[in-house]
Amino acid sequence: MKSHPVSPPVIFLILMDGVVLLVVTFIGFASHSSSLAGGRWLVTFLPMLAGWLAAGWLGGVFTPQISTDYRQLWRVLMAAGLAAPLGAVLRGLWLQNVVMPVFALVMMAVSAAGLLIWRLIWIGWTTRKQT
Repeated sequence: MKSHPVSPPVIFLILMDGVVLLVVTFIGFASHSSSLAGGRWLVTFLPMLAGWLAAGWLGGVFTPQISTDYRQLWRVLMAAGLAAPLGAVLRGLWLQNVVMPVFALVMMAVSAAGLLIWRLIWIGWTTRKQT
């Protein structure tokens, strides 16, 4: 069986997805006047990142053909819609606490918006380079 290594552009895309989720996490902490010191933000960021990687893989948003096609942006929204509740559940398990539905909804909306903006930039940049 032949292995398919991940290409450098796809690695960059995934890393930048992570940066977007990190920014979303930091914005959330800032909006609640919470300190970033001590690493408490990791309890939000890492589960959200894990949720995004799982949902993105399932949704195919990391494949080059899909990630560079404007018509496939709905997949980013669908993956974000799955990633946020998954991340919220993982966060709740980590904290051994209840999952707040409003937290999952806010993370869904904010992360979907951030990822959609980033992916629009990505598509514009990659398709511009090809012409």
